[in-house]
Amino acid sequence: MDWQGQKVAEQWMQILLLVSAAIAFVTGYLMGSFQLMVLIYAGGVVLTALIIVPNWPWFNRHPLNWLDPTEADKHPKPQPAVSSANKKKNNKQK
Repeated sequence: MDWQGQKVAEQWMQILLLVSAAIAFVTGYLMGSFQLMVLIYAGGVVLTALIIVPNWPWFNRHPLNWLDPTEADKHPKPQPAVSSANKKKNNKQK
């Protein structure tokens, strides 16, 4: 799953769980059954998991292009930045 696929999967998960919760609450309230409400919500969670958890092809529409190791050796590696707090400490110690 690529980065865009993860974003879409999370959005779908939130929407599906919210819709499941709303349907479960309304049905449970109208029927006066807490057990029915919990069962409907549990079904929504299972349905959401079946839709979101597998690595479906539509979650892989924007694959990352990795750099070849030979190409990576040609470019310098980034060096960690030295913060101004560390510079001040080093100056005080000297």
